[in-house]
Amino acid sequence: MTDTPRPRRKGIYLLPNLLTTGCLFSGFYAVVAAIDKNFDHAGMAVFAAMIFDTLDGRIARLTGTESHFGKEYDSLADMVSFGVAPAIVCYQWGVVRITEYGQHWGRFGWLACFFYAVAAALRLARFNARSAGADKRFFEGLPSPAAAAIVAAFVWFCSDWREPRLVGLIAAFAVTASAGALMVSSFGFPSFKQFDLDRRIRFVYMLLVPLTFVLIALNPSAMLLAMFGTYALSAPLLWVGRRLRRLFRGAPGAGPA
Repeated sequence: MTDTPRPRRKGIYLLPNLLTTGCLFSGFYAVVAAIDKNFDHAGMAVFAAMIFDTLDGRIARLTGTESHFGKEYDSLADMVSFGVAPAIVCYQWGVVRITEYGQHWGRFGWLACFFYAVAAALRLARFNARSAGADKRFFEGLPSPAAAAIVAAFVWFCSDWREPRLVGLIAAFAVTASAGALMVSSFGFPSFKQFDLDRRIRFVYMLLVPLTFVLIALNPSAMLLAMFGTYALSAPLLWVGRRLRRLFRGAPGAGPA
């Protein structure tokens, strides 16, 4: 009589899910820091969540520990860290101040933050639904970590102002709503997943890496806002440029002489 093999116990992989937990913890801490009015710490926490979010997927692929559980857990952690946390950070920083200029401004700020959170949820749901057949070279819509980086960096940058006044508050909520709109847009953003680390590059390009870190160290909030803001604007500006070229090419007399 042969022994039948025991069924394998179901479990989860420790390392990638531990990194995902780090992402979730960073998002939770960003919310707590915003409630305590530590907006610079809240901004740092969102960027820490981005680092954990980048590492968990890479480590899972490198070690062959990808799982359906890890994918779902990662998506839930992303919703907290890149959907709810940036919205609450912006809300805590600006709504109380902007309400002083009128209740209608307070409603505008409240709705802008809520719109961002909804857009992040829709962006993550669309990504999960279409990830199997999607082009790996591009993201459809602004990735939620990049959108969170823009909101967190803007609030972090503006937290140094003792009184941002109405213009600064409107800008903060407009940036938050715009980041949400870009998440649910159909613009194609480069994913950089096809970047080959083994490829030879010119030495001068290698110098850009330490230079970038130096600039970030000098003024983290401003540099990170510039980097992710440029990334967010790249796709819409390229789309406008293509439309203008088609318009001029199709205009009467625009052909070759």
